[in-house]
Amino acid sequence: MRTLEETAALVRDGRLDPVLLVEDALARAAAVEHLNAIVHLDRDGARAAAAAHDRTGTLAGVPVLVKEIIEVEGLPYRCGSASMDEAGRQDAEIVRRLRAAGAIVIGLSHTHEFAYGCTGTSNRVGPCRNPHDPARMTGGSSSGSAAAVAAGVVPLAIGTDTAGSVRIPAALCGVVGFKPTYNTLPTDGVFPLSQSLDHVGVLTGTAADAIYALTALSSTARPVSAVRPRLGIVTNSEYLQLSPVVLSAWTAMVERFGTVEVQLPDWSTSFSTAANLQGPEAVANHRHRSHDAYQPDVRQRLLEAAQVQPADYERAKEQAAVITAELNAVLADVDAVLTPTVLTTAPPITAADLEVRKQLLTNTRLANLTRHAAVSLPIPADGLPVGLQVIAASNEQAAAVACWIEAQR
Repeated sequence: MRTLEETAALVRDGRLDPVLLVEDALARAAAVEHLNAIVHLDRDGARAAAAAHDRTGTLAGVPVLVKEIIEVEGLPYRCGSASMDEAGRQDAEIVRRLRAAGAIVIGLSHTHEFAYGCTGTSNRVGPCRNPHDPARMTGGSSSGSAAAVAAGVVPLAIGTDTAGSVRIPAALCGVVGFKPTYNTLPTDGVFPLSQSLDHVGVLTGTAADAIYALTALSSTARPVSAVRPRLGIVTNSEYLQLSPVVLSAWTAMVERFGTVEVQLPDWSTSFSTAANLQGPEAVANHRHRSHDAYQPDVRQRLLEAAQVQPADYERAKEQAAVITAELNAVLADVDAVLTPTVLTTAPPITAADLEVRKQLLTNTRLANLTRHAAVSLPIPADGLPVGLQVIAASNEQAAAVACWIEAQR
């Protein structure tokens, strides 16, 4: 399979036609329509862009999907909600960067409504389904982005990540999800969930492709060293309450590395601090909207978030700085910390929401709170996909470690 870099080079050299790339992506999208990964396929717009393509750019001719909470001029802007029926008035900055790099937006990918959920089951058009087993969740909220990459529709999709929303579906769908450091990729034109925690990220089939895309869309430098990294392995018990399949895959993978044990900042404090930041900001972002047509779980989440007191929010901002310093101290001694991305494999779509949320969110929230780079990589497993999470101080460090791990598989 061609890498993103190879595809773009072939387009620039005139040996690969963007029209053919787009037609192939559209055909693949039609073949997996039952997954509900794509909520709007812009056939005419994608074909016109391909036909007029000037064959330039680091992502020349690459078909891409954009999460539907990201505004794209002329395409529906609904954020997965029956409460919205708008059209994008202008491209979000990340979309402008995609187009400037030569990528072709073929449509919009499914999100958990307003990105306020980690399962990918709540959307105006129904749940997104896992390509490995359509009866199971993709995870969320960047559900369609992960599912579409896993199903081979596109080699690159854009997602957002506030508490794990790029990495969770990447892990459950068996692809790579790279959440770079805060503000590496712009959030302008992205419907906000929590401005303190929101990140834009990329989903691809390989770590090398994720890093290439991130480099094309930001000032992140590509790693140049293949030196064996010093890896810390998490020992906090909360991060290791794993299902048997995840435990087996995780143990087999990390036993191959030379690792040192590390203790991450207190899990309970970190988790509650992130929740107390996210809640009030989410409530403020939805204050002037009617919630009547919202999905039941999202309405309930907003009701619960409204209970966070202003004093708790202010304390959370102070505590976030303390926790960030604690993680910085851990990362000063290792190149990256490894954790399982998610405690379990993809649950059934019908699984109870509360228990599933705990299993999916436990290991990913810290990196949003501290704004460090975090990548989910698929690792060998029996049956459904399993993800390994890399947390590092910088995008470049995360990229170097992710590439090194990918080469060991």
